[in-house]
Amino acid sequence: MVCVPSLEPMTLYTSDAVRIDAAHLPGERGLCFVLAHGFTCSWRQPALRRIAGVLNRYGGVIGLDFRGHGSSGGLSTVGDRETLDVEAAVAAARRRGYERVAVAGFSMGGAVAVRHAALHGGVDCVASISAPARWYYRGTAPMRRVHWAIERRTGRLAVRLARRTRIAAKGWDPVPEAPYEVAGRIAPTPLLVVHGDADPFFPLEHAHQLYEAARDPRELWIEPSFGHAEAAAPPALIKKIGEWAAAAS
Repeated sequence: MVCVPSLEPMTLYTSDAVRIDAAHLPGERGLCFVLAHGFTCSWRQPALRRIAGVLNRYGGVIGLDFRGHGSSGGLSTVGDRETLDVEAAVAAARRRGYERVAVAGFSMGGAVAVRHAALHGGVDCVASISAPARWYYRGTAPMRRVHWAIERRTGRLAVRLARRTRIAAKGWDPVPEAPYEVAGRIAPTPLLVVHGDADPFFPLEHAHQLYEAARDPRELWIEPSFGHAEAAAPPALIKKIGEWAAAAS
């Protein structure tokens, strides 16, 4: 069992004036992890708090609720303007004196982590876990349900009531560049792509597409029996990611 120390509540503001609910676990070694959750999740959930506890062995941790999620303001844009949320958390880590910042993102958060590193930079390494390489994927039953939640009024109401996730009713205009389309811009920042061979949302082709679009330094880990994102990530895998970030950044 991972014991998570007391969290320091934080309120961040993005460059487009969205209030972001966040928390900080102080750490040493000059390294801070920005923890980016998946769609409809929150840093307050037990799975994210357990992950924060493991990563805290290697440095500080800032967990945030993306816009439209949990106690944050705004509306979810499902991977587009969430890069500004990560940028606000990275800036907060720098203000607290951390010399190195690693972004670790899960599922939607993994796509956001890739896009943030490519479009904004300013981080020392990126770990993308269980992330889609491209948009509009409907090849699995779970992803068809996700698209129903995003695109239909009844779906948006359902996730608002059940998961406290408020989704922008207006779709993307223009459509943002997909993670694989920008992954090549991350270098020379190290990129780690992690995917499970038992992922029910995104098949392994997404991990391979993202990895192949990136440039060195990059690594691809295909994890046996690993399902999807933060809820399925065992402590041993998070420990490996923490060790990788401590060595890579």
